[in-house]
Amino acid sequence: MRSKNGYLWVSTLIIFLFLNGPDFAQSQGIKVACVGNSVTYGYGLTNPAQDSYPAQLQVLLGDKYRVENFGHSGATLLKEGHNPYYKTQEFVRVLAYKPDIAIIHLGLNDTDPRDWPDHRQDFEADYTWLIESVRKSNPNVKIFICRLTPIFSGHPRFKSGTRDWYWQIQGLIPTIAKANKTGLIDLHEPLYNRPDLFADNLHPDKEGASILAQTVYQRITGDFGGLKLPDVFTDNMVLQRDRAVLVYGRANAGDVVKVQFKSESIQSKTDRCGRWNVVFAASKAGGPFQIKVTTKDSAIVIKNVLIGDVWLCAGQSNMYFPLNRSAGGSKAIVSAAENKNLHLYKLNLQAETDPVVWDSVSLAKANRLTFFSGSWKQSNAQSAADFSAVAYYFGRQITKDEGVPIGLIEVAVGGSPTESWIDRYTMEHDDKLVDMLANWQKSDFEMQFCRDRAAINLKNATHVKQRHTYEPCYNYEAAVEPLTHFPVKGVVWYQGESNTHNVELYEHLFKTLVSSWRQKWGYELPFYYVQLSSIDRPPWPAFRDAQRKLQKQIPNTAMAVSFDLGDSLNVHPTRKKEIGNRLALLAERYTYKKQIKADGPAPTVAKQEGNQIVIRFSFAVQLKTKDHEPLIGFELINDKGQHLVCTGKLKKNQVLLTAPQGEKIKAIYYATQPFTRANLINEAGLPASTFTMQLHEKESLFY
Repeated sequence: MRSKNGYLWVSTLIIFLFLNGPDFAQSQGIKVACVGNSVTYGYGLTNPAQDSYPAQLQVLLGDKYRVENFGHSGATLLKEGHNPYYKTQEFVRVLAYKPDIAIIHLGLNDTDPRDWPDHRQDFEADYTWLIESVRKSNPNVKIFICRLTPIFSGHPRFKSGTRDWYWQIQGLIPTIAKANKTGLIDLHEPLYNRPDLFADNLHPDKEGASILAQTVYQRITGDFGGLKLPDVFTDNMVLQRDRAVLVYGRANAGDVVKVQFKSESIQSKTDRCGRWNVVFAASKAGGPFQIKVTTKDSAIVIKNVLIGDVWLCAGQSNMYFPLNRSAGGSKAIVSAAENKNLHLYKLNLQAETDPVVWDSVSLAKANRLTFFSGSWKQSNAQSAADFSAVAYYFGRQITKDEGVPIGLIEVAVGGSPTESWIDRYTMEHDDKLVDMLANWQKSDFEMQFCRDRAAINLKNATHVKQRHTYEPCYNYEAAVEPLTHFPVKGVVWYQGESNTHNVELYEHLFKTLVSSWRQKWGYELPFYYVQLSSIDRPPWPAFRDAQRKLQKQIPNTAMAVSFDLGDSLNVHPTRKKEIGNRLALLAERYTYKKQIKADGPAPTVAKQEGNQIVIRFSFAVQLKTKDHEPLIGFELINDKGQHLVCTGKLKKNQVLLTAPQGEKIKAIYYATQPFTRANLINEAGLPASTFTMQLHEKESLFY
């Protein structure tokens, strides 16, 4: 069958060349052949002849080039595939065209169950054959093969095989490029965070085609728009001490970039994709310094650079809650300028997630992932006023206690759920989470509040896949991902209110978020997070208890209790100073290794002696009650599941509870009312967390 098909395309080629004569495809300019499937052809576009990526590439390249579209919808790279490219008229035309440059983008359709399961072993050889065929048509041709454009999770075959086969093919393409000495163009990375451009989860729209054209243009010409640094590199920035100092960015291909920092100067030459970086040795805390980055025709100078510790402060509205609205905030603002070693970088939102309708500019910026912007500022009354109160108090305390510069990066979105902070690849490859990506605005995975609020914000949206900060992956893609190459000391996290409708899902989401961020940064970031406060919302006690357990399940995490500072009616309690200081205590104890008390009392074992329940606590030498009031907050659960009120007293690090006579007790609850004034603290004044604990005849470790 292969031989017969081979004769067929050769015969067709001979006839085609004979009819068109020897001068076929000869024209002035550099000939560019765009070889591919429906994405290259422009399937789904109103006017492929004008809007396809090859057509838009022609406009970018100008008259010195002649770009031809040789895309064939549904084509496979595999020769034994259901629609092999080598059998198409487009392939015949490519060879006759004798291109000077060939851009090959094939492999998407090979993820079909008719193709990959049976013929995967032929993919590399078949791709090599295609490359060699194009080279025979013009031995001087410059060939680029492409990493595949995305297939998004809404594709009907995504979970049944396409997802896994797609990534197998992606992994082979760089190997094929290296073996065949071709160039490599990554068409995946520029579009992977733009699902809004793929109405059918497979074919990019006109804007997506424009991004493809721009990507190919840059690779062909080496024109990447000149010298650029990431947005986080601004005056007043703080670099992480005791880690290699990485300065990186983009410039035109082949440019020599010179970076001067402190007394050292290092040069780097950009790669073919315009990327460059230089690495300076790790430094101790200090400053101010200056960074100067130059090319032959550009220069960027960054002033007042400090070296110290950088903390990423993220979450939803209680992290976003500004200093100027917090209890005692006005006093802190007045003295903010005294903290000369504290620098603040707030990523401001284009539009708030309040119940307002976003305008057309905000909608467009949301889709293009330009929704966040900001710059580093020294701590002063102006910069501190609208900065996160929790983060500010945390940073102020660390600066004071450690005596080194501290940089705080605030990225917080009111109402945002945990899943909006996780990267797409991680969610796509997690079978518990992948279904959250599709149709999220109507999905029970999302809290009703998030769906309703997004509907208000997006009331004027006309795009079928309009993006929003509550969408799964969005905040990671728009705000966190650009920071993952920027070393930080750790993470301060205050979020969870928008996930209380499904505590079991949240437990998995939070574990996933922490592990994925650590993977992205490349080291085990400490995570210090805030337990939700108390409020009259029924799901919150179970959620607080789950948060307590998570710190024992995830290494290098610790939780600050906040229920004692809650408001029965307001999800935004104003006493943020205490929370910031509690987080600082955790960081000082577990990151800075100071021998201080940072945790509230935690139950370890419990046993029943007659009608008395004895609970032993760690992180306590002498248990106390807040304001020396009678002990409240404990309940005993009998074998019928009934909640029993009990009295109790304190004895060193033990709580002694008296059970009603004759009752068989199976569990102990503490602070499990939605809004509670439970008052157990240790000698350092730190509160015990909400907890539930099973009781057995023998001692039982808490869980």
